[in-house]
Amino acid sequence: MGSDGDDLRVIAGRYRLQARIGRGGMGVVWRASDEVLGRLVAVKELAPDDSLPDDDARRRRERTFREARAVAQLRHPHIIVVHDVVEHDERPYIVMDLIDGGSLADRIDTGGPLDAAQAARIGIDLLSALRTAHAAGVLHRDIKPANVLIESGTDRVVLTDFGIAQVAGATTLTETGSFVGSPEYTAPERMSGVRTGPESDLWSVGALLCTVLSGESPFRRDSIGGILHAVVAAEIRPPAQAEPLLPVVRGLLERDPDRRLGAAEAERMLRTFLETGRTPDAPGTPGTGRTPWTGDSAGRTAVAASYTPTEHDVPRRFVVLPAPGPEQPPAARQSARGVLVAALLVAAVAGAGVSAAALLLNQGGHGGGGTPGGTATSPAAPTSPAAPTSTSPSPTATASSAPAATASSSPAASRTHTAPSGYRTARDPAGFSLAVPQDFTRDRQGERVFYVSEGQTFRLGIKVAAPEPGGPVAVMNRAAADGPSTNPGYHDGRVTETTHAGHPAALWEFSWDGFSAAEGPRHTYDLCWEEGGRMYDVWVSAPVGKVREAREYFDVAVDTFSVTAS
Repeated sequence: MGSDGDDLRVIAGRYRLQARIGRGGMGVVWRASDEVLGRLVAVKELAPDDSLPDDDARRRRERTFREARAVAQLRHPHIIVVHDVVEHDERPYIVMDLIDGGSLADRIDTGGPLDAAQAARIGIDLLSALRTAHAAGVLHRDIKPANVLIESGTDRVVLTDFGIAQVAGATTLTETGSFVGSPEYTAPERMSGVRTGPESDLWSVGALLCTVLSGESPFRRDSIGGILHAVVAAEIRPPAQAEPLLPVVRGLLERDPDRRLGAAEAERMLRTFLETGRTPDAPGTPGTGRTPWTGDSAGRTAVAASYTPTEHDVPRRFVVLPAPGPEQPPAARQSARGVLVAALLVAAVAGAGVSAAALLLNQGGHGGGGTPGGTATSPAAPTSPAAPTSTSPSPTATASSAPAATASSSPAASRTHTAPSGYRTARDPAGFSLAVPQDFTRDRQGERVFYVSEGQTFRLGIKVAAPEPGGPVAVMNRAAADGPSTNPGYHDGRVTETTHAGHPAALWEFSWDGFSAAEGPRHTYDLCWEEGGRMYDVWVSAPVGKVREAREYFDVAVDTFSVTAS
């Protein structure tokens, strides 16, 4: 695929793609014109992944169509409208309303937290939307600020990206071997795989309200193990800004799903706050106002996922905890201890040197960037705050947030050198080629080559050098040891031994404070490997809050990297 200008093509004989307006791990969202009805629409294109086995590729396609079927059932002013789902050149496309506006995450990032009245209105709209979805047997399962759109001019709230929605009776992604969702917004019962129902979506709304009011989820931590512990076991401390809505927040963040505040009652309490300035206490009877659920949520096995070294690098392994036998209580009634055991199993794996990035990516909000290649050499820090990334323009229709696969641990035969939509292939004089975003510009600094976005918000770096003693792992460990001296405020660094296209490799990731106060905290992904008698180092540095885009750029860069004649 070429640049936006090259993509003025017609899909299914009807939808003319005009410009890319966003992308996620599952694909690209385009502004398009419906040439039959003469209206603008958003078209979500599922990006191909040649590195996936046929069965995985088929499951991705089924997931896309399941999303369309789930949302197409729903009619509500605060739920994105799906007009059509089509297939073109063996690739699925979902046609949706085009919302003129950005996401709630964008609004918080640019304008800071909202006041209690604004948060209450957003909560009312989301709860109303969820009541309709739940009544139809549809769960969202990934409610977070990035999946809530705010329409310009009207401030209408639109819940979108039902990409991991579960329809009653349908096979869930968890059952096929994937943890889906965003851990900071995921209910404790979902963490264990024991139970998923409408109550899990309501927990996510509670966490989202905290983020809207304070700018940060109450479960944000520096590692996946820390997040899991915070969600499952640690004392829940809503931010001070949540005080006006505290009865609703506490009711939604009740760990026992059977005691969690229901959607109708939470909506009523928020409306009372808007009318009187005071939020009434939650009702004494648990579950008041809940919508009956017909989906199958009981008796599921608890699944704990482990990642080696990250979710993107190799296929997942799973530890399956048997479903309770006759002498045990049903899964839906298990105590919090059962949930804790399964979740802490995941945390234990993560704590054993396994990268937390895999699940943090889906949060759309935790991470940062740093100095590549283990040295302080980097493009000059911007003199003004980083400009917004071009991957989140307005108008917006969100793409699925599932992360893109990387070839970091894939055999060479599965690597793809084709630039995805929205990227271009950079054939560098330094002797390599790789796909970089269309608007990134090249900057050579000594032995390092950089491709940077406007304002240097994102920095993609490449270094080609002779092999060093000890190989990639030793190189990355030495760089990590020097991290505090080369990267101001260096923290949460970890080096993981892995392979890239069958070659020895090491993945280093860390957070730091940035080169200036204006630049702010950043996070870095850095992969080093040996190939053909040379050592290659590819890294991406990005601000906190943009880790998902950074990981996408990193995945695409290493997946499409190819050695060429210099």
